[in-house]
Amino acid sequence: MTSGIDPQANAASIVDAAHKAADNGATMLFTPEMCGLLDRNRARAMPNIVTEHDNPVLGAARKAARELGLWIDLGSLAVLRDDGKWANRGFVIDADGEIAARYDKIHMFDVDLATGETWRESAAYTPGEQVVTVECPVGRLGLAICYDVRFPALFEELGRQGCDAIRIPAAFTVPTGKAHWHLMQRARAVEASAWVISAAQGGHHEDGRETYGHSLVVDPWGDVVYDGGEGTSLGFAMIDPARTTEVRGQLPSLANKREIPRSTA
Repeated sequence: MTSGIDPQANAASIVDAAHKAADNGATMLFTPEMCGLLDRNRARAMPNIVTEHDNPVLGAARKAARELGLWIDLGSLAVLRDDGKWANRGFVIDADGEIAARYDKIHMFDVDLATGETWRESAAYTPGEQVVTVECPVGRLGLAICYDVRFPALFEELGRQGCDAIRIPAAFTVPTGKAHWHLMQRARAVEASAWVISAAQGGHHEDGRETYGHSLVVDPWGDVVYDGGEGTSLGFAMIDPARTTEVRGQLPSLANKREIPRSTA
């Protein structure tokens, strides 16, 4: 997606993609981080950051899932928490339109890039504290979001919990995307011996930012089986559980893992 500042327009794009996905035989649709609202002007965004109950994108996605019998992974939405703070929250919606899992992004994107770009996600959003997995059509799915990809301990835990696939929706900047996107997605797949499914924002957005794109599906061996390239697209991939079993049989790194002793020096 190339999400903009109007949640209703973004919701319409997601619903349209859901219909096309269902028409082409998909069992689950994955969308990028901040698929419902991408607006770095926080004063302008504030009226659109509402509770789950009032969020039009979540409501539209649940309705579409129920009508189509399609699972929908909303990479993340900006939502208002019960305590009045904001969360960058992902949702997995089942084929009955029910919310099967929620995940609040744990790691906040607080960086100063060499290009002059400065981002302070923690100035607006409260980090999550829970590792989340859920059973869905791709097996046991682990939930992560964008900047989480840089923190291997989260993926080690998702691997330990036996995830068959991990979703890492993103809105990666262009400089960091060019340098690290493919590299880290493949590394996380190999570390967890799991499929990685990463729907990504791509293109020039209404708020002035540019994102890298290249939605990916990576198999447990680290091979890229789908790359959506730049801009907006709807892509399809087959998640084969036999591939996971094959890789874990060849390289049983999860089974062989040992605790590293801490230095006492």
